Amino acid sequence: MVFKKRKLGRKITDLQVGDQHEMKAKVEDKDLLLYLGLTSDSNPLYIQHDYAAQTPFKRPLVPSVMLYGMVSSMVSLHLPGPGSHIVKESMSYPKPVYHYAEIHLEMTITNIDETGHCVTIDIKGTDEENDTVILGKLEVCPPYKLESLTAKSLENFN
Repeated sequence: MVFKKRKLGRKITDLQVGDQHEMKAKVEDKDLLLYLGLTSDSNPLYIQHDYAAQTPFKRPLVPSVMLYGMVSSMVSLHLPGPGSHIVKESMSYPKPVYHYAEIHLEMTITNIDETGHCVTIDIKGTDEENDTVILGKLEVCPPYKLESLTAKSLENFN
């Protein structure tokens, strides 16, 4: 894995305002259990049906941080892609997301700051009823153009 050559995402010069990426994700039990196991989060609102039934939500919720993880993975995998780093985020979750929901996530580049090597990305997520469940804005540092390791290795030879 360490030596496997991986393609980096799009450099800042390859991005344009208006570039988009969309994906759909379904929240499955295995995803929730992995998140809860990794974080040791034992909030009964996320896992106990009997507790959640007594709240205004009526059933268990998907943790907001888990939804943010889906957004973060879109940045890492797609736009700008591998080598990117989120440096600032502002997210809101206007409607709860329940277990087994299918989320439609859309991201759009709204600003490019080449001097600061940063792009602004707007995020919107909707559920099956087309209700907004995630609204946000990210500032992302796209991957840097790297100099080849061999580019200067033969400079001493004439």
